[in-house]
Amino acid sequence: MDGNGRWAKQRGLPRVEGHRRGVEAVRSTIETARDFGIEYLTLYAFSVENWRRPEEEVGALMNLLEYFLKRETSTLISNKVRLRTIGRTQDLPAKVRRELERTVGATAHFTEHTLVLALNYGSRTEVLDAVQSYAAAVQTGEVDLHDTSWTTFARHLYTADLPDPDLVIRTSGETRVSNFLLLQAAYAEFVFLPIFWPDFSRAEFAAAVTEFNRRERRFGRTGEQLAPTVPAISGTG
Repeated sequence: MDGNGRWAKQRGLPRVEGHRRGVEAVRSTIETARDFGIEYLTLYAFSVENWRRPEEEVGALMNLLEYFLKRETSTLISNKVRLRTIGRTQDLPAKVRRELERTVGATAHFTEHTLVLALNYGSRTEVLDAVQSYAAAVQTGEVDLHDTSWTTFARHLYTADLPDPDLVIRTSGETRVSNFLLLQAAYAEFVFLPIFWPDFSRAEFAAAVTEFNRRERRFGRTGEQLAPTVPAISGTG
């Protein structure tokens, strides 16, 4: 969800106003995903690198996150949307952690739709945490050191019980992934949009999904292997 600050700058507004408008786009995106029948939606809300921003901006982002959770928990519950998080959330401010725990707990029993917030997230730190977890499992005998399968290692990622993404959308015109789900998105389709996040609407979401549906996903196979076969028809006449 990129471009809040630049959206505000273009309009002569403070950066925090761009983040406020970004929160409104978040609400719209969650509703649209639910309407489209999308079961899992992950929003990259705050990266491990975002701590490098000015202290005032980081504080404003944390306040907006707390505000979003307080305001939207009832909406998530009424729409039966489960909230999950990925990232080093233990390093977030205590007041934000409390709201996260409250919302996660209140929505934990829902299964039809899942909203995942990537908070204090970075794919490289995720790998480091996964390696540490994997090594500990080897030490206790839970995992065989010689088991080098991806399935075994993936159980130690933040997303262990979540499906890999099919579609990754990035706004703001940037064409990089910025340390987001690098392992999980190995076979995802990417759509890069020239608009800033506050302008991301239902129409842009629908267009991205339409583009996704036009693409052929081969997963290492050939197009011929994926082509539907004509069933043999037999009968009497």
